[in-house]
Amino acid sequence: MNDHPPAPGSRTSPEGATSDVSLVAEAGEIRRFRERLGLAGLVDVHTHFMPERVLRKVWEYFDAQGPLTGGLEWPITYRRQEAERAAVLRAFGVRAFTSMLYPHKPGMARWLNGWAAEFARRTPDCLHTATLFPEPDVEAYVREAVEAGARVFKAHVQVGAYDPADELLRPAWGLLAEARVPVVIHCGSGPAPGKHTGPEPIARVLARHPGLRLIVAHMGMPEYEDFLGLAERHGQVRLDTTMAFTDFSESFMPFPRRALPRLAALGDRVLLGSDFPNIPYPYVHQLHALERLGLGARWLRAVCHDNAAALFGL
Repeated sequence: MNDHPPAPGSRTSPEGATSDVSLVAEAGEIRRFRERLGLAGLVDVHTHFMPERVLRKVWEYFDAQGPLTGGLEWPITYRRQEAERAAVLRAFGVRAFTSMLYPHKPGMARWLNGWAAEFARRTPDCLHTATLFPEPDVEAYVREAVEAGARVFKAHVQVGAYDPADELLRPAWGLLAEARVPVVIHCGSGPAPGKHTGPEPIARVLARHPGLRLIVAHMGMPEYEDFLGLAERHGQVRLDTTMAFTDFSESFMPFPRRALPRLAALGDRVLLGSDFPNIPYPYVHQLHALERLGLGARWLRAVCHDNAAALFGL
């Protein structure tokens, strides 16, 4: 695995972006982390690639500290062009990643899925990602995406401002459960609550579709214990670590230390997620935040690679 990021190229903006020198140092630090665990690579189930004009809008929202950011200062650490961002992940030893993308209104999802399918074709180490929204044609385009080879879906209850138990989504959830395609879903109320965030709407979805492979993003922040409970009751529910346990998130939505034994017990259903490139700290900090939980090398190896590798057949 090449530990050297790409040579400098044109960037969307220099603000908040890391330098190439610091990326080389960070790649070395991540390599040493992997070596401590005996891992040749990482699998990150929560990284964002989307059409450039959409991603620029997302970055502008973070820069403006929009309401869904909780009003937090949120510099984008890896504000680079698409090819550079993919090369950075490879330099960090990420052997598989996703193109998490999501609509905020009807009529976007099918177009986003078309873009994501093309991105997956030209990016072999990206797991073909798709998305959905409660709208009349959702079952049709979800079926199209699955038949085209989508391996993971993204649902964003907070940004989409929809009820995941909406009747319009019922056939799509059923289709995804039957196809055993995982869905990374932002459904917790962090960093700012939405009308339909929290564990209760997800519990209603799971009551109808107990076989649905939901991956709860951000560990369900801040309703960590409620979502741990859903995972304990539903064998197909998993959680991703995105931004959880980091100094940034611990400063305003700390993970309760009393829940660490439950987290350890669910070690086969916790997956590494990062939110790259939209994170306000270096990528390696997510890895160190997991390491300092003190749950052991076996747990950490499973979270950073083995669980996702088994789930996606890597």
